[in-house]
Amino acid sequence: MIRRPPTARGIPGPGGGRDNYIPVPTEYRGTTVQVCGLWPFSAGSGSPMIGVPLGRHLITGASVCFDPISFFRAGLISNPGMFVLGLPGLGKSTLLRRLVLGLTGYGVRPLVLGDLKPDYADLVAALGGQVVRLGRGMGSINPLDTGALGQAAAQMSGAAAEQLGAEIQGRRLNMVAALITIIRGHRVSDHETVILSTALRALASRHEGTPVLPDLVKLLDDGPPEVRAVTLDRGDDARYREAVDPLHRSLLALLDGPLGETFARPTTTHIDLEAPAVCVDVSRIGESDEQLQAAALLTTWSAGFGAVAGAQALTDAGLAPRRNYFLVMDELWRVLRSGAGLVDRVDAVTRLNRNDGYGSAMCTHTLNDLRALPTEEDRQKARGLAERCAVTVTAGLPTSELALLRDMVDFHEEEARLVTSWSAPAPWDSVYGQQAAPPGLGKALIKVGGKPGIPLKVQLTPEELALNDTNRRWQMAGRGQA
Repeated sequence: MIRRPPTARGIPGPGGGRDNYIPVPTEYRGTTVQVCGLWPFSAGSGSPMIGVPLGRHLITGASVCFDPISFFRAGLISNPGMFVLGLPGLGKSTLLRRLVLGLTGYGVRPLVLGDLKPDYADLVAALGGQVVRLGRGMGSINPLDTGALGQAAAQMSGAAAEQLGAEIQGRRLNMVAALITIIRGHRVSDHETVILSTALRALASRHEGTPVLPDLVKLLDDGPPEVRAVTLDRGDDARYREAVDPLHRSLLALLDGPLGETFARPTTTHIDLEAPAVCVDVSRIGESDEQLQAAALLTTWSAGFGAVAGAQALTDAGLAPRRNYFLVMDELWRVLRSGAGLVDRVDAVTRLNRNDGYGSAMCTHTLNDLRALPTEEDRQKARGLAERCAVTVTAGLPTSELALLRDMVDFHEEEARLVTSWSAPAPWDSVYGQQAAPPGLGKALIKVGGKPGIPLKVQLTPEELALNDTNRRWQMAGRGQA
């Protein structure tokens, strides 16, 4: 008699033992001390128990812990940076809120730099942190304000003060050039960058206190000798005006155009690094104000990274205690797609230095957001922003996205199928006549280099659930109509 090969349910055919129902065996978890007699174990969790508790492993049921700072401290990753991507509504912000909450408990100071929905303001307020609100009529932020970096420079002398002064000059130049790029839609030219740099140095030497953009406009209008020298005007006022007028017009557009109300005045509220957490809420800026949104995000990132740099400078000088920071930068694509050359500005603002004592999270929806940039040069540099992060965290993504992602991260076939399955649309709940939860809600895959990914489902406490409701307005509208 020829026997068929056995299947997962047993041996089919006469004399076989095929079973129609296979019971799921009971699973137990324990440490090597508790269950040492069962070695070798049938399966291991494969995820270190280091960092913020996030949820359960989707395969083993084991607890999953992770955050980029704890993993870096333990030597598991080369730098404390993470790149987060996934389709909207699947829980990227929920995972990041858990990291913010957990790292606060570990003594790390989270800074959410640009909260557009807002997703983090309620959590930060509940933690007793600082919530800074920006927008039309809500507050302003001065791109020439040095904040904590300037305060640190004022307390130092010698080479340390000169180094901070150069950093301040570079950050001011980068921010003014970035704002002009957003207004124009294209990058600032080389000779304009030289004029801006000289003008900002002249302004710093002449101005008492912290200057604002109108002071820079006035200085260009006056035309001091050092600025005229780099324009090669050779004593001809007409040549000088021809050289500076394009910059002059762009700066006037910053003051009187769509960005003026937010960026032409002194900073309303400075970032307080003594607070347990900080959230810069820019949710009052409407979706239609694309230029203002991009400018607010970039200026906020610059202010946040500058504040951390100032705090670390004071620490190195022995003038402040050493602290670690976790900086969250959401909606990365909104800034990058606002003008050619902005990738360089973002890179200058956010370049990760593992010795500076902070971790960061850059977030976007898909890699196609980065591929939509206007030039191939910008697209390659944007990819570099993602590649320099040691950890990639993915929520649900479409199949087309995985081909792009696999050029950057080593995804196995099963991991790719898992991530794409999470992007399936939510089914209809026939009982309640409404849409059920999407299959990928709260699920994510943590990839560290070429190691197998860690699939998990984020689990929230009842207290967190109350702070994670980002659809209150819709729910209130529904109750009002009922």
